[in-house]
Amino acid sequence: MLSAVLEPQREPSPRLLLGLLLVAALVPRLAVFPINENLYGDAVVRTELAERWVESPHLIRSFSDGAQQFGPLHLYLVGAVLKGVDREHAGRAVSLLFGVLSVVPLFALTRRFFGWRAGVWACLAFSVWGMHLQLSTTAASEAVALFFMLGVFALFAQALEENRFGPLFGAAMVLNLACALRYDAWMYVPLLAVMPLLWRQDKVAGLTMAVSFGLLCLPFPLWWMQGNELAHGDPFYPVTYIDAFHQSWVASSGGGAKDWWLRVQGLGFWPGSALFTLTPGVALLGGLGMWKAWRERPELRWLVLAALVPTAYYTLRAAVLLNFLPIGRFTVTQVVLLLPFVALGFWECVRAWGARAGRAVAGASIALAVVMPVALGLSTFRVEGGWRDVLRPVSPTSTNPQPVMQAARWLEAEVAEKGKALVLDSDDRYLDLQLGFFVGLPEERVVRVRWPDFRQRFEQERPEYLVRFDDGALTREPWVKLAGRTLVLGDATYEELDGFSPPVHVYRRR
Repeated sequence: MLSAVLEPQREPSPRLLLGLLLVAALVPRLAVFPINENLYGDAVVRTELAERWVESPHLIRSFSDGAQQFGPLHLYLVGAVLKGVDREHAGRAVSLLFGVLSVVPLFALTRRFFGWRAGVWACLAFSVWGMHLQLSTTAASEAVALFFMLGVFALFAQALEENRFGPLFGAAMVLNLACALRYDAWMYVPLLAVMPLLWRQDKVAGLTMAVSFGLLCLPFPLWWMQGNELAHGDPFYPVTYIDAFHQSWVASSGGGAKDWWLRVQGLGFWPGSALFTLTPGVALLGGLGMWKAWRERPELRWLVLAALVPTAYYTLRAAVLLNFLPIGRFTVTQVVLLLPFVALGFWECVRAWGARAGRAVAGASIALAVVMPVALGLSTFRVEGGWRDVLRPVSPTSTNPQPVMQAARWLEAEVAEKGKALVLDSDDRYLDLQLGFFVGLPEERVVRVRWPDFRQRFEQERPEYLVRFDDGALTREPWVKLAGRTLVLGDATYEELDGFSPPVHVYRRR
């Protein structure tokens, strides 16, 4: 194996090679697709917003025009697939498609700098990346956005190396699409625009490239900012909304000594995410390759900074300013940039320690890259509690709590399919959103505690069934009384049904 890596070989047919790499990425994702469920990444909310858009297709112009805090492009993509695919699987199918296709720009980027064999190893490591297996089999937007960001990096690298406007224009157009998907892509507009000024010897050409790229990246951000300015009086309203949510989240999670623990978590979150999700061997080899590239290949420093600058920004907010709580899926754009450098890190190990040590490093890295995600996926599959809940967001498998799914399937058969209505409690862990999604009731047949006009809607509809959660908001309403297995809402009485497990309680109106 080692000789195959070190000795020059003729590159196979690019089409054949990419075809094999696409299959390598598809197989593990197809293995978990049937068992994974929409859970993290606002997956169910995105799907429901896409359903609303399908009912009334229009050009979304702002937060309040149907996108809320999400990028409109993802809603268009999911909405288009919803016309032919079941709602539980439409967003997942979009993620699967773009998740698998991500090997194409990743291979192109890595091959350009380090050769085709390095590209193969980068794509194979990507194929078994446990966190990405979850992202590409649920209806979150990260897998789709990562495809576009890898496309940006691949085209930008081509533009810098070949000094051509065509790839630069392509990179800017793709970055516009990425900005229409997720707001974290916006920081790459100024970050990448400044790169030609830093390392190009021809400063005039560098300035021309930097200005051109920056201007070409502006159409969607400026149009979106104008829409939010007109609708909300704040061009950055979605970002302001997201920041306020994170500050509130920090406030509810911290306080006193907890603040220091949040700071420690924030300080080590990005490195920890790389080491745990990519697995230690892959992450350390990628980090070593980055360090070597920074020292010896200045033309690659822009790619290193594309990973390090956002990491430093988020770490500052999480560990110092304490106004941001990081989540594993937020790290993918930076973590994935370790993969192009894995082969360079391996070659450095061989150079420093010899072929025998290189074989040991390669073997251990490959074993960990396969065994760790498999073990994590099995450990978190349909099992709740303790450390499993902490690690589930980065596991290859994504499953909802079994009491929620049990109740959802029963309610789907007894309520949704029989034309009845439901009262749905509000849960701080958003279990009500999950349950409501899988029940599949149209909005006019659900009375949600989350709605500001909940009591008025309840008194109008008087639904036959009700779902209450332990510590839910329903029992905090002054006109609601819980006595044993009886729940009274005003003058309506509900009796609890048997066969369901906490924290979910199902009731039928007496």
